[in-house]
Amino acid sequence: MARRKSQKRRNKKYQVNNRQLKAKRPYKDTIFRMLYHDKENLLSLYNAVNGRNYTNAEDLQIVTLKNAIYMGMKNDLAFIMDMNLYLYEHQSTYNPNIPLRNLFYIADEYQRLVVQKSLYSTVIQKIPTPRFIVFYNGTKKVDDYNEFRLSSAYENPTDNPDLELRVTMLNVNDGHNLELMEHCRTLKEYAKYVARVRKYVTQNIPLEEAVTRAVDECIEEGILVEFLMKNKAEVIKVSIYEYDKEFEEKKLRKAEYEAGVEAGIELGERSLLENQIRKKLKKGKPIEQIADELEEAVTTIQRIIEETKKEN
Repeated sequence: MARRKSQKRRNKKYQVNNRQLKAKRPYKDTIFRMLYHDKENLLSLYNAVNGRNYTNAEDLQIVTLKNAIYMGMKNDLAFIMDMNLYLYEHQSTYNPNIPLRNLFYIADEYQRLVVQKSLYSTVIQKIPTPRFIVFYNGTKKVDDYNEFRLSSAYENPTDNPDLELRVTMLNVNDGHNLELMEHCRTLKEYAKYVARVRKYVTQNIPLEEAVTRAVDECIEEGILVEFLMKNKAEVIKVSIYEYDKEFEEKKLRKAEYEAGVEAGIELGERSLLENQIRKKLKKGKPIEQIADELEEAVTTIQRIIEETKKEN
């Protein structure tokens, strides 16, 4: 009992300034966040990830920022436990930019944690140690354990960067990280639910029907049964949004890829044309002749010559 009270006192040492800004746009929740908004479920996940056996969910101090929104989705979970500040996030898309996002997020967290303290004091202001974990359940094949580093984004890489931020990504798709799944029932069953929805979606079953069927079957089979029965209508609504969003993101990435390829081709063609014009100019050929030989308009050849001169 004394240890529990001591733990509470240590966690409560960091009090968040609860003055929140109003969100500029509405956000959508996720099934992961709905599931682990429950402190008991979150404690179970924490224990599984960290190899702990805590039983009192009140030892968790939730500090999730209410106005932290990215791409219309609310950031997932932030909490203090064991003098550490954990940022747990669910991702269904592979995102190597998560360290930069977490940098912005953790800076905002720390600003609120020390808002009533002086950073000009001669005494060092202690802050909880940050831990960043992403629970990934996208369709891209990745290892069970991955690590992203902020320094990977630096244009001028260095072996010993002054600023580093590491994010651990755990693959929580059904059949991955089996030991972790065995220690967290809700995570294991969440993975099974996601797999069930994806199974029906890939069979070209309409999304709403696929989600509804997955929810009903999971309830019948005892998968997340209490959570799904209590929140059935909202789960179906949120799941439809999540998978619709995932589909749209895939289309966007495909379009970006195709646009990049097209831009690359255009850039290559332009470079080739510039080289041909340069060679013909060195031979003293007039612009009209160059245009005729390259089957281009005279105005096009003139523009490229002028732009090349400006670049040089």
